[in-house]
Amino acid sequence: MPLSLPAAPLFGQPVPQQPRPEVLSFLATRRSASAVTLAEPAPSADELAGLLRLAARVPDHGKLAPWRFIVLESAAKAVFADRLEALANSRGDVRSAAKLAKLKIPPLGVAVVSRPRTGEIPEWEQVLSAGAVCATLLYAALALGYGANWITDWYAYDEEAKAILGLEPGEKVAGFVFLGTPKEPPQERERPELASLITTWRP
Repeated sequence: MPLSLPAAPLFGQPVPQQPRPEVLSFLATRRSASAVTLAEPAPSADELAGLLRLAARVPDHGKLAPWRFIVLESAAKAVFADRLEALANSRGDVRSAAKLAKLKIPPLGVAVVSRPRTGEIPEWEQVLSAGAVCATLLYAALALGYGANWITDWYAYDEEAKAILGLEPGEKVAGFVFLGTPKEPPQERERPELASLITTWRP
């Protein structure tokens, strides 16, 4: 579906809040698509710009924007994957080379890069904000009707792989969000039993 967004509110402008039952319905059945099922079409350039705008509206203590985006379009993503594959093969690491299918197959990817800033805001909170960016980008793409998957793998942590991606000192990959149209609907997976995960604090 076309991505039609309201104009971004101006700084200091009141932002009306109202119930959004359709959002609750979406979250109740939200499911990531397997990266290896993602094919064309991917979000267009205009759609991606809108998705990134939405992803940037996450909670961000201190208004630091302690993250950035690296867009991996089809042809460039293929070059990135080839360089990672060469890196893995140079080490005789067949297993890591095989894991690149999740990177190679989807038509579009976005690396969300965490870049905490020195100052009063704890680094942990800035890292959490980068994770929120990944989740919001994922949700926005799914709500637009595309398939999406948020993953990390060895190339999110390997120093040489991060250098190929163009990360700067102190930066880390919060996640690769891969986007496209799923060739098959994702199946529901097992969910946690909430009763064992919830406690109520009492004095």
